[in-house]
Amino acid sequence: MAEDRQNHRVVVSESGRGPYQQSIEIGKHLLLADEPPALGGEDAGPAPFDLLLASLGACTSITLRMYAQRKLMPLTRVSVELQHDRIAVAGGGRGDHVVRRIRLEGDLSADQRDALLAIANRCPMYRTLHSDLQIDSMVVE
Repeated sequence: MAEDRQNHRVVVSESGRGPYQQSIEIGKHLLLADEPPALGGEDAGPAPFDLLLASLGACTSITLRMYAQRKLMPLTRVSVELQHDRIAVAGGGRGDHVVRRIRLEGDLSADQRDALLAIANRCPMYRTLHSDLQIDSMVVE
């Protein structure tokens, strides 16, 4: 599955409907993103940070489900709640803080819960966000 996604393109463009509304094409999927009214948008879709949190939450849940299935753990349901805040950092700058609350349902032992938390911290999105991420940007014609 990961190999199928390596060269997967995501195209984001202004929708023309609202000052900040964006059309997002991900393969065969179409989404909208927007800003809330407090930031001048029309709230027609999730804001960019919401999409980032949703990606981390979905990746966490999927990774935990795959691991639990392989290990035959009695995990009946996973839900992930995330919150993002801007925080002050040393030197007067601003940083980001994400809280990720993972709810695991099922007759799991303490050891299984600990193992699942460790696996959550190894999901691909978590690893990407904690890596030395490099983004190459260029203006194209």
